[in-house]
This record gives sequence, C-alpha cells and structure tokens, in this order.
Amino acid sequence: MLIRIPRGSDPNSSEITPEQVWRQRRRFVEAMGLAGIALATPGLARTAADCQKALPRLKGVKPSRWKVNEPINSFRDITHYNNFYELGTDKRDPARFACHLEPRPWTVVVDGLCERPTRFDIDELLTGFPLEERIYRLRCVEAWSMVIPWVGFPLSLLLDRVKPLSSAKFVAFESIYDPKMLPGQRRRVLDWPYREGLRMDEARHPLAILAVGLYGKELPRQNGAPVRLVVPWKYGFKSIKSIVRISLVEKQPPTTWNRIAPDEYGFYANVNPQVDHPRWSQKKERRIGEFLRRETLMFNGYEEEVASLYRGMDLNRWY
Repeated sequence: MLIRIPRGSDPNSSEITPEQVWRQRRRFVEAMGLAGIALATPGLARTAADCQKALPRLKGVKPSRWKVNEPINSFRDITHYNNFYELGTDKRDPARFACHLEPRPWTVVVDGLCERPTRFDIDELLTGFPLEERIYRLRCVEAWSMVIPWVGFPLSLLLDRVKPLSSAKFVAFESIYDPKMLPGQRRRVLDWPYREGLRMDEARHPLAILAVGLYGKELPRQNGAPVRLVVPWKYGFKSIKSIVRISLVEKQPPTTWNRIAPDEYGFYANVNPQVDHPRWSQKKERRIGEFLRRETLMFNGYEEEVASLYRGMDLNRWY
C-alpha cells in the first residue's frame, strides 16, 4: 500500500477509526470487490485448494547443503499467509484468489548488458537447471518469519547462460503485469509492475536462487508461481514473485518499495535488527505458528556467508 508520512495537520488519534475496525472494514470491502470480479469472470471462482490439487511433483530434486536446522513451517502456513499484492493486500488474499494467476504459458526474458539475451520457457527453467531443495528462513519486514523448503537453482547459473558484460553492475527484476488476470493490479496500491534489484555480486552469491517449487512440488500460485527470486538474508519484499523479465544494467535500478517510501525501504533491505523500521522495531520476530517472539538475527542468520559483501559499508545508511 502507499505509505503516508504523518504531518502536523493530521488529526488526533482519538479522531481516527481504531485500527482493528478499519482493517475489518477494508477486508470486507476488498473481499466483496474481489468476489464480484471472480463471479463476473468465468473460471476464476476456483479456490486455492482446487489449484493446489493439480501441483505436479518436481523430478530430479536433490538435497542441498544450504539448510537450517530448524522446524519447517507447514505447507498450509507457507501457502496461507503471504504478501502478494497482485492478489490482494490482506495476508490471506493470495490463497483465496490464487487461481486468478495462470502460470502457463510463461516465459522469462533475460536481456540488457549481456552477450546472449535469451527468452526462457518455464519448462526449460524446470528441467534445464539442477534443482535443489534448500531450507531457508524467510524474514518479512513486518516482524514475522517462516522456515521454507524451497526448490530452485542458483541465479548465477542463469546469469552464466547469458554471459553478462563487464559493464553490468546490477540485476533488475520485473513481475507480471496483467490487470485483466490479476485483480489487485486494477487498484493503484503499488506502481505496477512490481520491480526489484540486486547488485551483481549479490545476485551471484550462491545463496540467491530462482525458486520454482515448494515442498517438492511446483511453486503454488500464491507463493509467486511459476518462478520467483529468493534472497534469504534480505527482507521478504526483495524476493520478487512471478518474474517475467531479468535485465542486466549498469546503474542501480529503481525498485517498487524503495520508490514508494525511500525512508522506510532501502535498496539493500538486508535484515539488520539494529535498524528499526520507522513504524516498528526489527529487533524481534514471530515465527508463524509460534506464540513467543525470538531475537532477530543479523542478515537473517546468514551473517557468516554474506557479511563480506558489505564490508566497509555503513549499514545504518545503506539499509
């Protein structure tokens, strides 16, 4: 949603509708609107359960050395508590309206500063790269987290295929834009399409993957089908979903949340418990399915692996 910076002319808190009441109203209005769209559009009234029944199991998936020794969240937790504004702004909207997203046919264009610009079909991504199951933490900026068994392959392998030029310093990502398919894009809650970016050395780090599956099956729609980015040492909004374009560029690319609210969402978005979000603390988090909060780990627990990427940088400034 668009972030509004409070001003001195704003009303007193006593004059504002309580947050709980406001959220209930918003959910009701959005649910009625999306339900109307589903009823008016043949074939879009299916439930998320209907879509998940058809998820094929991926073949040739090998276990990875990249994993955390923590309990994995359930499939239901992972697929029913999501941020995916293309399908609604409430955490449960993506599961409710997952079938709006059609993951086939699908291609991902890789272009920009490279020797071999290529258009990859989704089936080529599923079969043309070595798939691994990687158990990663996912940390969301709103102070909740999960442990997820992603299936994917290193982003660096895709970059190797297109042969980046030496002038390519950043990698820019773009999500699908199709308001006819995705009801959330019919409202200007974000500047569509969703965009993200990484520095080239971040993109080439072996922890950064393109995920095409979850729990051994193809990626559920509400989790960013058919292909998404996963960067486990960063906040979840960096892991862009339903990618259609990857561009190699020389200058730092604009990204969705950084453009909307640069004082709240930096380009790097590394998990740093010492830098609070302006509206909440980042020092603790709640693992979905647990009652008590836990201490937030620097770089989401991947400090040993990635801290060298940011040596010499002021992480309070480059947040």
